[in-house]
Amino acid sequence: MKISVIDGILAINSNAKVVVRGSDVDSCEIEWLEGTAEISKADIKAKMASMEYIPKRQAEYPSIAEQLDDLYHNGIDGWKTTIKAVKDKYPKG
Repeated sequence: MKISVIDGILAINSNAKVVVRGSDVDSCEIEWLEGTAEISKADIKAKMASMEYIPKRQAEYPSIAEQLDDLYHNGIDGWKTTIKAVKDKYPKG
C-alpha cells in the first residue's frame, strides 16, 4: 500500500470533501467540494511523507491470528516486544 493524495488530505482534514484526479501530488487535479478549505499541495506532500511508515509497518506486522497466538503463549509483554520491534524499525516520520 502506498500513501495516496487523498490519504494525505484526510489526515489533515478528516471531514474534507474532495475529488482527486491523478496519483502524483505535484501533478494531480484537486477539486474541493462543499466549502472544504483548500490545502496546499506542499502541505499535502509533507503530510504524505510523514505517513510513509504506515504501509511499511502494515506489511511487517504479524496477522491478527499470529498476534493472538503470541498473546496466548507469551502474554502481553511478549506481544508488545513483537510489535515494538516493527515500530522501532519504522518510526513515525
